[in-house]
Amino acid sequence: MTERALGRSGLSIRPFVLGGNVFGMTADKAASFAVLDRFVELGGGMIDTADVYSAWVPGHRGGESESMMGAWLKESGARDRVLIATKVGMMEGGLKPDRIRSAVRGSLDRLGIDTIDLYFAHKDDPDVPLDEVLGAFGELVDAGTVRAIGASNYSAGRLAEALRVSAEKGLPRFTAMQPELNLIDRAQYEGPLQQLCIAEGLGVVTYFSLASGYLTGKYRDEGDLGKSPRGGRVAPYMKGQGPAVLAVMDRIAAETGATLSQIALAWVAAQPGVTAPIASATSVAQLDEIIGSLDVMLTAEQIAALDQAGRA
Repeated sequence: MTERALGRSGLSIRPFVLGGNVFGMTADKAASFAVLDRFVELGGGMIDTADVYSAWVPGHRGGESESMMGAWLKESGARDRVLIATKVGMMEGGLKPDRIRSAVRGSLDRLGIDTIDLYFAHKDDPDVPLDEVLGAFGELVDAGTVRAIGASNYSAGRLAEALRVSAEKGLPRFTAMQPELNLIDRAQYEGPLQQLCIAEGLGVVTYFSLASGYLTGKYRDEGDLGKSPRGGRVAPYMKGQGPAVLAVMDRIAAETGATLSQIALAWVAAQPGVTAPIASATSVAQLDEIIGSLDVMLTAEQIAALDQAGRA
C-alpha cells in the first residue's frame, strides 16, 4: 500500500495508524509487545498515543501507554522504523504554555525518545490564547523535540482561527487534524471541518474509526453487550442507523470476503481528506485482521451504499 503524505508535516504514512490507548490498560506487557512487534514486522508506520492514556482507570495517573511504548522501543530497538504521535491537553493545565513544556518532557521521558514526530493539542483550550498555545509548540519545534504539530477535537472555526494566527504571527502551523469519524459518527468531521482540512492541506487521522467496536459486528443485540467492558459504550449504536449499517456491511463482506472491521476502516480511509484511520489491537490476531483493511478496495457502489445506510 502506497504511503500518503500527512498534510504538510513532512511525514508520510500508510493509511492505517495503530492506536496506543490499549497499551498498559487492556493490553498487558506481553500483549502490548507482541502487537507492537507484529506491527513493525508488517511494515508499521505510525503509532498514536497520548499523555492522558489511561488516567481514567482506577489506580492509573496517565502516561501508562507512553511508558509501555517506551519500554518496547528500548527493548526492540525499533525507533527508526516507526513514527510516534502523542498528545497534550486533556490533563490538568490544559494547553497553558508551562503545561505544554512540562508535558512534552514527561512524554519524551516515558517514551524514551529525543523527538516526537507529531505532537497534538488533544483538545481546544479556549482559556488560553491561540498565539500562546502555538508559541509554546513553536519552542518545541525550534528545540527539535517535536517535528510537526496537529490539533484534535477542534471545531472548524477554531482550527481556521489557529491557522490564521499562525500565518499572521509567523508561528508554527497545525499540519494534521485528529477528529472522530466512523460510518455512524460523522458530524464532527463531515462538512466545514472536512472542507477546511482539504482546502488547507491538513493531514487527517481519525479516532473511534470502529465506533468503539460496534462496527466489528461483535455486538448485534443487547445480549452481546456483556462481551467486553466496552459494551455499555456501544449500546446506543444498536438504535438509529447502527443495524442498517451492519446489514450493508454484511452484504459487502459476502461480496468481498473482507471482515466488517476491514470494511469499516477501508471506508474511513476512502473518505475525502482522510490520510488514515486509527485502530487499536490487544492481540496479534486482532492486529492482523484490522491491518488487512489496507488490502480492501471498496467500489464506488459499495461506498455509496455505506454512505446512505449511515445517513438514512
